[in-house]
Amino acid sequence: MSKRSHRSQYVGLDVSLKETSIAVIDDADKIMWRGSVTTTPDTIAEALRKHAPQAARIGLEAGQLASWLYHGLTAKSLPVICVDARHARAALSLKVNKTDANDAMGLAQIMRVGWYRKVEVKGHGSQALRALLIARAQLVSRSPP
Repeated sequence: MSKRSHRSQYVGLDVSLKETSIAVIDDADKIMWRGSVTTTPDTIAEALRKHAPQAARIGLEAGQLASWLYHGLTAKSLPVICVDARHARAALSLKVNKTDANDAMGLAQIMRVGWYRKVEVKGHGSQALRALLIARAQLVSRSPP
């Protein structure tokens, strides 16, 4: 086996509605792969299995699609970490050229050095219960006394 096969890989996912930019670096901060795929757990997982088979950490910012992607990717046994958006934004704002590809690279570097604040992603049951409680509270507040 080559020495390269023993290196850990760190991945950053910059998620948007249609496409997700992916950056893969190794533990020496060498770029292994950069690209973009359609934003679905299946296409992202396929790209990661191909380009980052030894991923130690895969980071994405908390956002509107984060829960769906997090659960979809963890179901495929991928080491996904959801990162606090404000914390990540502070680190990523230091970059001069702000693009989706550069944000993905910044997230990969954050994963490599461990400089992130993890966000716990609630399960589907907790999210459904919360939605019901919010809907109930809105109905109660609109009901006549």
